[in-house]
Amino acid sequence: MHAIRQYEFGPAATLRYEQVADPVPGAGQVRIAVAAAGVHLIDTRIRAGEAMGPYPPPELPMTPGREVAGVVDQAGPDVDESWLGTRVVAHLGPASGGYAELAVRDADALHPIPDGLADDAAVAMIGTGRTTMGVLETARLTGDDVVLVTSAAGGVGSLLVQAGRRSGATVVGVAGGPAKVEHVRGLGATVAVDYTAPGWADEVRAALAGRDVTVVFDLVGGEQGRTALELLGRGGRALVLGWSSGRATTLDGADVVGRGITVAPAFAPALLSRGVRSLEERALAVAARGELTPVVGATFPLARAADAHTALESRGTIGKVVLTP
Repeated sequence: MHAIRQYEFGPAATLRYEQVADPVPGAGQVRIAVAAAGVHLIDTRIRAGEAMGPYPPPELPMTPGREVAGVVDQAGPDVDESWLGTRVVAHLGPASGGYAELAVRDADALHPIPDGLADDAAVAMIGTGRTTMGVLETARLTGDDVVLVTSAAGGVGSLLVQAGRRSGATVVGVAGGPAKVEHVRGLGATVAVDYTAPGWADEVRAALAGRDVTVVFDLVGGEQGRTALELLGRGGRALVLGWSSGRATTLDGADVVGRGITVAPAFAPALLSRGVRSLEERALAVAARGELTPVVGATFPLARAADAHTALESRGTIGKVVLTP
């Protein structure tokens, strides 16, 4: 089979398209003929050799990628052979191996892809979608909320904008550049603004006409995250998903005590209460019902995985990025 291999940490050019031996599933595992593999910003950080939270960089050489959809073409020992020929999607966890024509995963981690849901959409929901489900469970939005979503044109951001509108909330989507702003507006955002334009916070205040932001979804951190935090009204809540800018949003005691706001990790509470598999099941179900539509904004051939990483890192993509063998 062909796969992407990485022998050293560094820029996107370290990703090599090579022919390697086909993997063989072990006990309790299946092999998936990959039709779509998800590309995540975390993949680019791992590629660069950065530790992700408590996890050190992986051992090299490796094949990146943690999200795959395709058809089960081989079952290992102790696996029900009824899986053979089934369209499935799975998150590979820390094992990686998704940027390949074939991938191996434990059978108990598989999800059958619902009828009518495309492979690329399933890949988007198994990772990005499960994160969104956890965030929404933590946020518990209502029609009285005024929600501000940073990186609103990204994979998670696009889903949060849709979910906010479905809850009846007023949604402010913040994105970079006119094309992304139009995309966010098309998703149903009440207000869509360009954070690269000077004075974007004033544009938000004018559009809200005196209403306070009650919830901030901070996916970016840095200067954009800080500006979003300053738009949050007294008693509001900031839910932190990460800092794609490379810097966490700065805050101090005056924000928490003086303004009465709460700041919390957006995903961890739901993960602890529900578990990852439950969130994955919910994500696939809402996509299959058409309640949320994952945006697959860019698809690259497997051989061009390095280009996919470059596009993602340069903020040149909308929605989910996917590789196809």
